[in-house]
Amino acid sequence: MKSKLYTEDHEAFREMVREFIAREVTPHQERWEQERLMDRKLWTAAGKQGLLGIAVPTEFGGGGESDFRYRAVVMEELADVGAASVSLSLSLQDDIALPYLLDLATGEQKLRWLPGICSGEIVTAIALTEPGAGSDLQGIRATAVKDGDDYIVSGAKTFITNGIHSDLVIMLARTDPAAGAKGMSLFVIERGMPGFTRGRKLNKVGLHAQDTAELFFDEVVVPAANLLGTPGHGFVHLMERLPRERMAIAVVAQAAAEAALRWTLAYCAERTAFGKPIADLQSTRFTLAELATETEVTRAYLDRVIGDFNDGTLSAVDAAKAKWWATELQNRVVNRCVQLHGGYGYMLEYPIARAFIDARIQTIYGGTTEIMKEIIGRDLTSHG
Repeated sequence: MKSKLYTEDHEAFREMVREFIAREVTPHQERWEQERLMDRKLWTAAGKQGLLGIAVPTEFGGGGESDFRYRAVVMEELADVGAASVSLSLSLQDDIALPYLLDLATGEQKLRWLPGICSGEIVTAIALTEPGAGSDLQGIRATAVKDGDDYIVSGAKTFITNGIHSDLVIMLARTDPAAGAKGMSLFVIERGMPGFTRGRKLNKVGLHAQDTAELFFDEVVVPAANLLGTPGHGFVHLMERLPRERMAIAVVAQAAAEAALRWTLAYCAERTAFGKPIADLQSTRFTLAELATETEVTRAYLDRVIGDFNDGTLSAVDAAKAKWWATELQNRVVNRCVQLHGGYGYMLEYPIARAFIDARIQTIYGGTTEIMKEIIGRDLTSHG
């Protein structure tokens, strides 16, 4: 069943993305994995190609295209070559950090930051999670104390995607400790601000080429001009933008599952056992049939989710459904595809092995499967 999501314009864009990946990503993937860090110049190459800031208005150097399907094309093509680390880094910029700036930044802030983000000269990160606060962000301890025209920001963040390369970090801090969720604000911390330092580049199970790090803020003097959005509304600002983040993670998961299935179909057609291709074994055919059905059914739901997002009608609950289901599907599909590869599925020179270790985080970040089910369950019972 062929997806009807894309138009001829999207497919033309896909060809350009495919050429970019073949030129700028595929030749370097193995080295980046071994070095545990992508080249910084990939960002400027992506910016030059128009793959960053797709939704940013053209007046700020962006693509001026809010249609999420263009981002989905990028995700699918990166998944096709197993470039999960690259996909996460670019998604952090376009799907997670940029919406905050597009929606909340002042005109002056947009002029300062958006052109560099679109060109790849500025890499973004978003610093929410702390050593003692992950899914429950109301437990964060980082503070921002007003001091004249500045704020004094202190605290520690961890598991920060793009933490090493980032030049601009959107950080959540408490501005009124007594106000709970209503006492949090967002700040933009820039590279070079005294007191802002990076800790370890974290040694992860997967996504080895992607830089995840600890960040430390030791009485960083942040100008009030770097406050993002409304003071005291930081938590609300986060909640409003989580549906897009979760949708993006779901689309990455779907693309990865489809890629894993394609690789496995090709492998099963070539690999022989007991004198015939393993694709001719009934157990193999049944497994492939199950995986193909699950991925196609999920694709139909995600196509609807993307359409709702483009229409401005995507709910937090539907995004949560997409996120937990697609990421669990990804892990299930990849795991069974590894099994069909046999011993070769455990060898990192095969893309399915790398997909296996890269997939595990998907059900955790952006809101765990358990948190997604809680969101959905609360919605169901609140109407009962």
